[in-house]
Amino acid sequence: MKKILVFVLFGILLVTLAACAAGPKINLDKSNTEIKFTAPGPNPELDKPPENGSVAGLAMGFWHGLISPVTLIMSFLNPATQMYEVHNNGAMYSLGFLLGVAIIFLILGFSGGRRR
Repeated sequence: MKKILVFVLFGILLVTLAACAAGPKINLDKSNTEIKFTAPGPNPELDKPPENGSVAGLAMGFWHGLISPVTLIMSFLNPATQMYEVHNNGAMYSLGFLLGVAIIFLILGFSGGRRR
């Protein structure tokens, strides 16, 4: 019972923290738009601040990695929500994002406990 309560409280905490999810405004009204699955390439928004803020760095990448499970679910429900900030400084943001995601999976892995 205690593990279920901890899991529910953790879920509520993640949903509450998801209000800080990354995502600039996206124009979804483009006609004749195609989705192409290609290898990732250069980010044209690299080191360019958005209209109302600054470029995301290591700390914001770490934060976005921590809340990524919640923002993934939110992105299915709201197409304007993104998991990954496009206005970032490159490698340091990616490192922070990766560390944040790794921390989440480590916490979930260790909270499962060992079965005997």
